Amino acid sequence: MDAQATTTHAVRITALRKADYKDLQQLLEKPIEDACLVDEGQTWTSHRGERPDGFCPTAWETLQWFVAELAAGRGGFYGDWMKNPGSALISCNDGFRPVSFLLERIG
Repeated sequence: MDAQATTTHAVRITALRKADYKDLQQLLEKPIEDACLVDEGQTWTSHRGERPDGFCPTAWETLQWFVAELAAGRGGFYGDWMKNPGSALISCNDGFRPVSFLLERIG
């Protein structure tokens, strides 16, 4: 068995930026209360590539593959576009209020 395949690292997830496209919400979205409860600067830690408690399930759908790859010791996504190959900057798929998350392998 490959040693790297059994290695798991924790991955810190930090909400760096949250956009809010009110014009698109008014034009296209049905009114929703508490549509996104993520705050800039908020952090979570994923262990074994699993979704952290309290983390948005919809955002997790977008991030989970990257978190799993980092947890397994891999990285360098998309031709090494990040200065730190053990990290990724990924945005959730909410077109009305996308959040940019920094994923960092730790430990």
